[in-house]
Amino acid sequence: MAKKNKPLHQPTLVPKSIIVSGKILQTLSPTMAARYAMKLFVTPMKFKLPKKEEAMERDSKQEYITIASLHKKIRVYHLGESSKKVLLVHGWSGRGTQLWSIADALVKKGYSTISFDAPAHGKSTGKTSDMTEFITCIHELDKKYGPFEYAIGHSLGAMAVLNAIKQGLTVKKAVTIGSGDIIEDIMNDFTDKLGLNIATCKAMIKLFEKKFGTTINSYSAYIAAKEVNVPVLVIHDRDDEDVPFTAAHHIHEHLANAELIITEGLGHRKILGDVKVINEITKFL
Repeated sequence: MAKKNKPLHQPTLVPKSIIVSGKILQTLSPTMAARYAMKLFVTPMKFKLPKKEEAMERDSKQEYITIASLHKKIRVYHLGESSKKVLLVHGWSGRGTQLWSIADALVKKGYSTISFDAPAHGKSTGKTSDMTEFITCIHELDKKYGPFEYAIGHSLGAMAVLNAIKQGLTVKKAVTIGSGDIIEDIMNDFTDKLGLNIATCKAMIKLFEKKFGTTINSYSAYIAAKEVNVPVLVIHDRDDEDVPFTAAHHIHEHLANAELIITEGLGHRKILGDVKVINEITKFL
């Protein structure tokens, strides 16, 4: 039985105007409200580059590559000169330099890293995105720069890594940090934050399933985990307010070969720069 998890990405403080607009549309038609919610769901927020990421921004070699199937260009970051490459995948509303501490540690260990701004994130083109686009970018980068020794993903990026491996990405090991899990729960909680009802959420799910031609939960992390046979290190913080640590336990239960680390006091993002966490990652790899 799938365990309910909180949303992978959601507005912490939803502007009143957005809530009011959604409720007005909902009184007219759940389908109209669902389209409105769907547009919000696939539109990431952009943030100013934090000072701590400036070194990776400055020192990395950068380029744009075209993802033809998406009709979008993504910004790619190369750090280090080693032929032993590690793929880094940021989370929702993140960017390619977000895992800078991990990248720095890996370069010092003799690896090189490749990361990217997902569509509609950072310097990449587009206004909307979703996990399927993250996965498409992973496969395109694998074709162009692979094979990768390892893949490391955070939040939505971790879900994308597991799904990419399920779809054929070949790596020796993988690391997930703060991964979300069940897609339907993510959408349920997202629409709840918008003040919308169950009927609207179900209508939104139908729109997604029509678009992708599959059940929405087929992209859930625990389902992808069932088909991942390489060793996976699952890391999550007990005090993560974006994604509950129960998601890590659920994912871990469905992996054939995995280690689980639950930290405390680091939350959803501080965990990416924690020295002990990074040491555990390099030790695992």
